[in-house]
Amino acid sequence: MAEDISDRDLQNAEKQFGRAKSFDTYTPVGPFIYSGVDVADLPISLRQNGELRQQARTSQMIYSVAEVVSFASQNLTLLPGDLILTGTPSGVGPIRAGDALEASIGEWPVLRNDVALAQK
Repeated sequence: MAEDISDRDLQNAEKQFGRAKSFDTYTPVGPFIYSGVDVADLPISLRQNGELRQQARTSQMIYSVAEVVSFASQNLTLLPGDLILTGTPSGVGPIRAGDALEASIGEWPVLRNDVALAQK
């Protein structure tokens, strides 16, 4: 599990999203990576300071996980342990220093991160 953090002000100001997603600590990962899991219809959610901000199911993705992996593997070599971030459900919003973010997938352990410093 990973959180895809973006600086929306920078993302809106520049044509390329790369820098807006590439600051130190912007893609926290963990605490576990599972393999051999059926990911066709898992619930995913994000809470910010205990408030539900994002909620969806993997079955609602525009492209299935299998299609995303197939597409990615056509142009790059995927190795065990590689991660592919697939996007995020609606509900994104600003984060600030002091916020607590909790991402969950199904019954897996929650990925919790405290925001120490947010851009703007």
